[in-house]
Amino acid sequence: MSQDIIADTLNQIMNAKRAGKDEIIVKKHSKLLLELLKLAKKEKYIEDIKVEDRELKIKFGNLNECKAIKPRFNVNVEEIEDKIKRFLPAKNFGVLVLTTDKGLITHIEAYEKNIGGQLLAYFY
Repeated sequence: MSQDIIADTLNQIMNAKRAGKDEIIVKKHSKLLLELLKLAKKEKYIEDIKVEDRELKIKFGNLNECKAIKPRFNVNVEEIEDKIKRFLPAKNFGVLVLTTDKGLITHIEAYEKNIGGQLLAYFY
């Protein structure tokens, strides 16, 4: 495992999904990963998240793919459209997750609030 907990967890989710599983248990997690998963849960890509005995149990929802974006590009509102074309398969299909000084938000919220940030991950 590398030092990037978010990328490792999202890779574990995709590997388990390809193997036909519907949940995983992650031993290493962080506050940022929990916030990312809560945002994915709000968007219905993750069904349930439980923290038990220093382990994180993640149950998948309506998820096709999720990946961390590396390097974490800095984007402003005008550049988000280019990144949507690059990372998402269709215009209104999936979400880009940005980290801002206001916390983690989706690209849709970034448009509404007219703020940019760093790209963290995407879900569809």
